[in-house]
Amino acid sequence: MYKIVIFTMLLLATSLMANGLKIAENYDAGIKRAKIEHKPVLFIFSRHTCKYCVILEKTTLSDKKVVEELNKKFVSIIAYSDDNDAMPKELWRPGTPSIWFLKSDGEPMFQPLMGAVDKENFLKALNIVEVEFDKLKK
Repeated sequence: MYKIVIFTMLLLATSLMANGLKIAENYDAGIKRAKIEHKPVLFIFSRHTCKYCVILEKTTLSDKKVVEELNKKFVSIIAYSDDNDAMPKELWRPGTPSIWFLKSDGEPMFQPLMGAVDKENFLKALNIVEVEFDKLKK
């Protein structure tokens, strides 16, 4: 069982790296970068063994247009509960994936999206976040 989990983790990490999605090393590093670059944060609370987390990563987060938008206009952070990745307790939710959009300082902009959001709806959400974030900067 342990070998299967390790293999799955490596496969997911490789697939995310291969598609070019830039993910911060950890939560603190991502927030620090967001503050410097004045960008909103995409924070996903995930689990390697979660069916819907895997679907989200293999579909929406692997889509060329989504990746391009995220890399250009957001700082992306993924915390995996089964890796015991650090995350603020305020962002914890009982289900995964939990998709948060945060201000540069880590404050939530909205309640999280839950589940494997499809590409079209994810892109709509990114657009809403960009508009609202721009309003906050003024």
